[in-house]
Amino acid sequence: MTAGTEAVTVAGAGADAGERLARAALTRVIEPGDENGGRWLRKYGARGLMDLLTSPGGTDCEALGEVGPRRISGLRARAAAAAPERDLSVVAGMGGRFVCPGDQEWPTQLDDLGMSRPIGLWVRGKPDLRFWALRSVAVVGARACTPYGAHMAASIASGLAERGWVVTSGAAYGVDGAAHRGALAVDGATVAVLACGVDVVYPPGHAELVRRIAAQGLVVGELAPGDHPTRSRFVLRNRVIAALTRGTVVVEAEYRSGSLVTARSAQRLGRFTMGVPGPATSGLSAGVHELLRGEGVLVTDAAEVAELVGDMGDLAPARRGPVLARDLLDPLGRRILDALPARGSVGGRDIAREAATTADEALGKLYELHSLGFVERHGDLWQLTPPTTRGGGARRAGP
Repeated sequence: MTAGTEAVTVAGAGADAGERLARAALTRVIEPGDENGGRWLRKYGARGLMDLLTSPGGTDCEALGEVGPRRISGLRARAAAAAPERDLSVVAGMGGRFVCPGDQEWPTQLDDLGMSRPIGLWVRGKPDLRFWALRSVAVVGARACTPYGAHMAASIASGLAERGWVVTSGAAYGVDGAAHRGALAVDGATVAVLACGVDVVYPPGHAELVRRIAAQGLVVGELAPGDHPTRSRFVLRNRVIAALTRGTVVVEAEYRSGSLVTARSAQRLGRFTMGVPGPATSGLSAGVHELLRGEGVLVTDAAEVAELVGDMGDLAPARRGPVLARDLLDPLGRRILDALPARGSVGGRDIAREAATTADEALGKLYELHSLGFVERHGDLWQLTPPTTRGGGARRAGP
């Protein structure tokens, strides 16, 4: 793997068994990103909150703040049905684990989410999530992307993976899938953040891709095993992608794209936000262009992404067009060439006058340009070497 250790972090290191069991149960009770749940956790702790929700006498509405009795009734029903031991066993059987705050493997940058911080994360794969998250970049974009979008996502992802960066995305069709495949193609590191249980394959067409990610990288989710995605869960999943990574690259996105939700989350968290431009006439790039009109930074390849999110001195190569033979001439040589007409021949004195130099200097420079193949001599007259022969078949000596 390009991006670091494959040592399995012991899930139990850090949080005690009771806290872990309660948090595992709460992933079936509280929806991802629920700030009320975050406040309850801070006030009562995971075990205290589960005790409140499972107490035989019911739960006082005032104890859980501004939440009505119908909502509390629903939470209590979920809490009663939770079976955290079974869930932990299911994920352990897949070679996975449950990581929660207090564990050595917990990525502390998720704490930036405040009250919407995940209760915990279900993880499949061998690498250490905290270690990988320290050097990770999100590559996200349109599901119905164009071939251009898929190419750019795969190219940027493979380039980042080759530089030792972890590519994080959502395992969806389109840009997400292309980004994961780009990293996998170079034996790189990639993380899929799901909006469902880590044992659920969504979309179904990505079953083989998710299997490969779990074998070579990490599959991560907030939801308990068996839970299925919903529209709101997809949106809320994006905040985790933004928080886990140093920056987010958006490749093709319409105005109402979920990828822009990830980008806006990244901006709120103080992460880098980048966009890959597309045709001005493409609706699939309209959202990216709007992002670039704001605080987003335009990037076109992995080197430019790494320059922005990487360490000091990790610079992209300077960009410039091809160096032409004429670029290597001194100023007088360029003036002499400019003094020659595009068609026809002209005498040395006329060239000297147009180039604002003496006849001797002009003649000396003309012979030099002749030896380099830029001009031809016909008696006392000089002309530009035709483009079809310049640099190849131009004569090097006078007639």
